[in-house]
Amino acid sequence: MKLNTHASLLAFNTLALDAHALWLAEIDCVADLTALHADSQYSALPRLVLGGGSNVLFTSDFLGLVILNRLKGMTVQDAGDHWLLHVAAGEEWHQLVHHALQQGWHGLENLALIPGTVGAAPVQNIGAYGVELANFCCYVDAFNWHSGAVERITAAQCRFGYRDSIFKHEYQDSHLITAVGFTLPKAWQPVVGYGPLAALGEQPSAQAIFDTVCATRMAKLPDPAVLGNAGSFFKNPVVSTQLAEQLKQRYPTLPCYPAAQGSTKLAAGWLIDQCGLKGFTIGRAAVHQQQALVLVNLGGASAMELIALAAHVRDTVEQRFGVVLEHEVRFMGLHGETQLDEVLA
Repeated sequence: MKLNTHASLLAFNTLALDAHALWLAEIDCVADLTALHADSQYSALPRLVLGGGSNVLFTSDFLGLVILNRLKGMTVQDAGDHWLLHVAAGEEWHQLVHHALQQGWHGLENLALIPGTVGAAPVQNIGAYGVELANFCCYVDAFNWHSGAVERITAAQCRFGYRDSIFKHEYQDSHLITAVGFTLPKAWQPVVGYGPLAALGEQPSAQAIFDTVCATRMAKLPDPAVLGNAGSFFKNPVVSTQLAEQLKQRYPTLPCYPAAQGSTKLAAGWLIDQCGLKGFTIGRAAVHQQQALVLVNLGGASAMELIALAAHVRDTVEQRFGVVLEHEVRFMGLHGETQLDEVLA
């Protein structure tokens, strides 16, 4: 385990904000977590776990312990009608998707090129093009900071929702994900109902889906190594079907997708685009020119510039459409997670 004090987090968040942590620990085995748990100097501090740092906006320095999850490894079992993958939390998500495809373990291809690590995936219940992690997750292993032991949490216990899970609520401060179990069915069926995948026909190969998703994401989303960003900044809003129908009458090209009973999911990027916000800037923070759902750091942007931009986008969309956008990116303050309105207050 590597431990550093007053460490810069610039290299560990894709928005390229130079916040600092009181302590930074890089762990590569569960024993490192046990050691941190046993030492009161660290165990009493607020904690934040980072994988790829691709879904976090530091609103300030963090006066606590930042843990870089570098747990590695994967095992595979042939379970008859499906493959069971046990994957350590520090593995890169896209590399898992690519490796599974090469081995003929299908199901994850719609989730290609989502940044971050395997351990971060259940927290947000990552999803894209009609597929969510919850579709294939069978359990999550997590280190419990109260007991000092790793426990297995079933998929049902994870309470997965749209970009949501128990790890954003009751387990946010108490559990650190160490591994994820995936069930990938051998009788695979492609999911092609969203966006450019519909043009592939009813029975495309998993490789064709993977290639299309990668090409689409690379064409629309900026590379964080070139232009600081955290991917999709806002969630696609879920509204009442009545409101969606009213908006559809006024805006016939509005993309709408079925959600829970009586609800409809709208495309946040479309709403932002219709407000003419592509390329809009506040200081060195900007709405991306090609993808309105992405806020970018043009170089040297401050946290407050990005926060002000997020607020402007949210408020502009609400004024025009009566729809309130929620940020998908996690806001981290001095002592832990916060929200846009709390930062603005």
